[in-house]
Amino acid sequence: MKKSSFKFVVAAVVIISAVAWLAISGARDSKSYYVTITELQAMGKGAYSKNLRVAGNVAPGTIERSGPNATFTLIEQGKTLRVTYVGAEPPPDTFKDDAQALAIGTYGRDGTFHATQLQAKCASKYAPAAPGAGTPTGNTNPLSTKS
Repeated sequence: MKKSSFKFVVAAVVIISAVAWLAISGARDSKSYYVTITELQAMGKGAYSKNLRVAGNVAPGTIERSGPNATFTLIEQGKTLRVTYVGAEPPPDTFKDDAQALAIGTYGRDGTFHATQLQAKCASKYAPAAPGAGTPTGNTNPLSTKS
């Protein structure tokens, strides 16, 4: 094998190895596991090294905003979790008291969930319509004498 061919093969192996390592480590770091607040609190030390998704309802009166950041408490089945959100964008408009929220980030040794992404939906906006609402039957004009 020629000396220049050997250098080419070595360079190709180094490049391929670097790309493979970046792909594997990037895939590992981008994984996030969905857990409930109860599961998170039961994970122990294993929770500190994972990217996680935790959902719950925003406890009324706990939202503290500071610019695009927020601190609040999630409630789920009687369990609470303090969350600090520091993200590139402010929380969505639907992020309010009693809204369902999904925090994506890491669990700190201080017992606080450190979110880098936040999704929320207003519970009343997505609630099902009351039975019979929006489906009139018969005459809907109260001034009409027809039945």
